[in-house]
Amino acid sequence: MSEMTIEQIKEYLPHRYPFLLIDRVVEFEKDKRIVAIKCVTVNEPFFPGHFPHLHVMPGVLIVEAMAQAAAVLSLRSLGQKNDAKWVYYFVGIDGARFKRPVTPGDQLRIEVAQGIVKRGIAKYTAVARVGDQVAAEAELLCALRKIGE
Repeated sequence: MSEMTIEQIKEYLPHRYPFLLIDRVVEFEKDKRIVAIKCVTVNEPFFPGHFPHLHVMPGVLIVEAMAQAAAVLSLRSLGQKNDAKWVYYFVGIDGARFKRPVTPGDQLRIEVAQGIVKRGIAKYTAVARVGDQVAAEAELLCALRKIGE
């Protein structure tokens, strides 16, 4: 199974509305890569304040969507479903660049490739595109930790 529905994504992530920022997975290669989709609509809860006169998806939320895709890649690769005993923290970001605004009606295609994994911390290369245009890119660091430690 390479594709995932929103219900299957929720089996791995603890995030829920309004903070679940990926809608489906269209490609998955265990321990290697994932491609997730975020359909951006005018009904997003952040648009009334960012910005009332020109709706633009906040860059930090694009990066969060990338981190959520990275979490699904790692957790699904490990077979670690969301059991409220573990959390996959977003612990670092390098080289974040924002190349184009993301606006209502856009479909954000988030491509994440897993890099080095050491001592429970994984490095990822992430790119978010709208069509063939890069909207954002970054290197992410994430860590799986037991809750309460």
